Amino acid sequence: MILPYTLRLLCLCFASFFLIHAALGLAVWTATPGAMRIGESMRPRSGARFLLALRLLPVTLAAFVVAGLCVPSYLWLETNEATERVGLACCAMALLGVWVCASSLIRSIRALFVSVRQARRCKHEGRLDHEIGFVPVTVMNSNAPVLALAGLIRPRVIVSRSVLRTLSREELEAALEHEQAHRKSQDNLKRLLLFLAPDILPFSRAFTRLNQYWARLIEWAADDEATAGDSRRSVSLAAALVHMARMGSAAAVSPLASSFLGNDRELSARVDRLLGFAPTRGNVSRRARAGLTTAAALVTTLAIAAMIRPSTLLSVHHLLEQLLR
Repeated sequence: MILPYTLRLLCLCFASFFLIHAALGLAVWTATPGAMRIGESMRPRSGARFLLALRLLPVTLAAFVVAGLCVPSYLWLETNEATERVGLACCAMALLGVWVCASSLIRSIRALFVSVRQARRCKHEGRLDHEIGFVPVTVMNSNAPVLALAGLIRPRVIVSRSVLRTLSREELEAALEHEQAHRKSQDNLKRLLLFLAPDILPFSRAFTRLNQYWARLIEWAADDEATAGDSRRSVSLAAALVHMARMGSAAAVSPLASSFLGNDRELSARVDRLLGFAPTRGNVSRRARAGLTTAAALVTTLAIAAMIRPSTLLSVHHLLEQLLR
């Protein structure tokens, strides 16, 4: 296939992105069981940050290499000829690169659409109640149990009247503290980042376990921050979870919202953890955390040092020429 200068650049960018992202994605997928064990050995909030960084690593590094190496080397060393032949393999990888990026973008737009639609419905049907406490709360006239933090830029708690009637004052305060913890850590925005991160192949689900374990850890972290080590708050929060679960099927919320109940399959584990029936993790040493931070800083420094060397751009351009064939 013969393509002009600009289209060749786009083809190389998407093909390079696909190759780098797929290689790094496979490495992360292979390392997922070990990463989950490392994340569980940390405090929940630190473990969630670690897993989120690992999940975003393939797309971040792939975009970094394409923007920092592939594009500069092409613009610097590639002659602006009218046309040049591009191999079918390069075109196929470029199409796959476009496909995985478009799939994640479409998935994110759908989630945003549902989130915006829910926010508008809450605005029209709900009522702002300033007396409930420390976060903006919208009370919904609904019998279906719902308690969630909705919204990305200015998130607010959505709670149904049935939940207000069922939970005691202590249970409601503990549940709101839980949602406040999600609000402080901006977990809804992090959910959007996970939607934006492409899969290894179009419509694959290679990172499902990693995403689910991240969701588990942010719920544990919000529970810990809501209770602050107070046994009475822990009991109140566990009771709130049990009472809401017994109310029946919860109302559907946006995939970008942080629901208080979270995943139903994790409910019993959360209750056991709050009541002290499950072992508490999070004893990873400071030396191990410092080692991870140092390794990340070292890799970043080496990557930047490699990028500013002319010989690196020459080598990258040679690889791009091989990819075009």
